[in-house]
Amino acid sequence: KSQKAHDVDQILRFLLNTKSSDNIIQNLFNDEQYTAIAAGRRLADRLFGPPAFQNAKVSYDNVPTVIFSHPPIGTIGLTEQEAIEKYGPANIKVYRSKFSNLYYGPWKVDSDEKPKTAMKLVCAGTNELVVGLHVIGMGADEMLQGFGIALKMGATKADFDSCVAIHPTAAEEFVTMFPWGLGSENQVSGAKVSPLNGNAAPEPVLGV
Repeated sequence: KSQKAHDVDQILRFLLNTKSSDNIIQNLFNDEQYTAIAAGRRLADRLFGPPAFQNAKVSYDNVPTVIFSHPPIGTIGLTEQEAIEKYGPANIKVYRSKFSNLYYGPWKVDSDEKPKTAMKLVCAGTNELVVGLHVIGMGADEMLQGFGIALKMGATKADFDSCVAIHPTAAEEFVTMFPWGLGSENQVSGAKVSPLNGNAAPEPVLGV
C-alpha cells in the first residue's frame, strides 16, 4: 500500500473512532468560527436595513465547517464525545460508513489503493435528532452546505431516511445509513410538516 493511501486510512480511522476523531476535529478547528459573510450581512441589515432588521444576528450554532485538504473534511454540530458528554451515552446513537467513492470504480487499481470516504451521523434522543455530521472524502465540501441546512432546521435520522437517494453519489450514503426507514414508532420528523410515510410536501404561505 502506498504511503498516501496509508495516510488517508489513518485519517479515516481517526474519524470512525470515537475519541480519536473527536480530538482531531477539535485540534483542527480549535473552536474558531469563520463566518465573515454571514456576520457582515447581518451587520449591514442592522445598520442600513429597515426597522424589522434592527435585531438581526448570526446564529453560531451548527456552523458547517470544511478543511480544504486532500481529501476535504467537513463537519457540523457536535462530535460524538461532545454529544455523549451533553446528553449521556444512553441517549446517543452513532451511524458510520466507510467506502470507496464510486468515482473511482472504473480505476484499474487495487481496492486498497482507491481513495476512501468516511461518514458519521451522531444522533441524540428517542427522536434521533441529528446533532453531528462528519465526513471526509471527495465532495465533502459541497455536501456540507446542503446538510448544514438540514441540521439547522432540526432534521432527524428519520428525515434523512425519508429523502430519496441520488445515485451514484457519495452523499446518498448519508440518507441510506443502516438501519433505515424501518417504520418504527419512534420515527419522528424534525420538520414542521413531516415528510415521513409519503406525506405531501409543505405549501407556501401566500400573501394574496
